[in-house]
Order: sequence, then structure tokens, then C-alpha cells
Amino acid sequence: MTHDGDLAYAWARLSARMGERPDEVAWRRIEPIRELPALLDAAPGPAFRRWLRGITSDAGPHAIEAVLLAHWRALGREVASWMPAAWQPALEWAVLVTDLPVLQHLARGGEALPWMREDPVYREFLESPREATAFGHQAPLAVAWSDPDRIFGAWREEWSRRVPWRARVDTTLLAQLVRALGVRRIFLAQASLADGTAPRRVLAESLTMQFRRATLNPAAAFIFLALYALDLERMRGELLRRAIFPGFELAA
Repeated sequence: MTHDGDLAYAWARLSARMGERPDEVAWRRIEPIRELPALLDAAPGPAFRRWLRGITSDAGPHAIEAVLLAHWRALGREVASWMPAAWQPALEWAVLVTDLPVLQHLARGGEALPWMREDPVYREFLESPREATAFGHQAPLAVAWSDPDRIFGAWREEWSRRVPWRARVDTTLLAQLVRALGVRRIFLAQASLADGTAPRRVLAESLTMQFRRATLNPAAAFIFLALYALDLERMRGELLRRAIFPGFELAA
């Protein structure tokens, strides 16, 4: 159901979901758990339960990837449906940002993993990549098949084209979000796996403050998605670590 032109409705829904986000105490409760089945039973709060829905105690890495990706896409569609019609195309395109690393991997000729072959988006690229990019929803990303390094730039150009910058709203916060995420991407491209936790936390805190300033502003929807992407990324790490290394020992 859409509520075109009703930013108040969107803000109310976004605020309610923000209230469900797990705090550090909730994350600390699950971090010491060593087995996947125990984590699934113990994870507290509605956000955890929503993300973990569909993941079984014997799920392997590929099944976990597929479930979390499906949850992310469903969330993106839901958030877009809350927003005025003029903003929905940009939000729908924003959700595709999580697909870019996989599409870039495939464009470079990388091996297609089993879960990618079963995914409704990636399957199209694997079966007929040039046709999928030329005529499908992802047409603006077609450049990746001749120049994989351009995929992120192509995504951002299309997203900026879809944003109604001339709408009668203040887009300052949206511009700030774009800059913050750009800095994060540059950092992660240079960082090691060991030093990514603290910068992610800093970014999450910054985005949370931006969300509070975005009352009745369309930027709130994009900030919300960015925060939930960080949360899902963190949950993905917790799940995959247990699925790949059951009974792992925590570092001292």
C-alpha cells in the first residue's frame, strides 16, 4: 500500500522500525554464542527475529546468503512503498547497491556460486548477462560487462538521476549521506578485515544522528536503509562465522 505525498506516514513507519534496531547490549548477548542453533534460539528483539526468519539451524553459508538478501530486498520494497511516489524510483535503485559486488565479480568472469544461480536477479545475468543489463531493470549497469570497475559509478549516476532534487524539500541531509557513504567505500577498499568494526560503528552512530535530524525529510528513508544495511552486514558476519566454523573460539 502506498501513501503518495505523505511523508508523515513514512516518518512514523521509519521511526517505529528504528526503535526496533538492536543496541550494543543486544549484540553483546549473541557474540559469545558459539553454535548457530543456539544463536537462532537466543537472538533477542523483533529486528533479530525478522532477519533470522527462514534460517534453519543446519543452514549453510549459501542458504544464509540467500535468506538475508531476500530480507534486504523485501525491506527495500516496503520502505519504498511508504514514501511519496516521486521518491520511490530512487529508493528502489538504492536497494541494488548490495548487488554491486556480486555483479562486478560476475562481470570480471568470476565463478558463480550455487546461491547466485538460484537468485532471481543474478540468475538473469548468468543466463544472458548482456541481455539482462541491456533490457532489464539493471540496464544502467550494462557498462560493467565491458568495464567492471565502472559499476559503482554507473549505479551512483543512475541513483542521482532518479532523485527528485528539485522537489520542495531540503536535500542537504541526502547530500551529506552520499558523502559519508562514499568515504566509507573508499576506506573499506583499503582496510583489512581486522580493522573494519570500529569504522562501521562510527558510521552507524553518525547515520543515527542524521536520522534524528531528518524528521519529515525524504533523506530519512535512505539513512534508514543505510543503517539496516550495516546491521544486516554485521548479522551476516555472525551467522556465517558459525555456519563455516561451528564451535569457534572467540579471540581473547
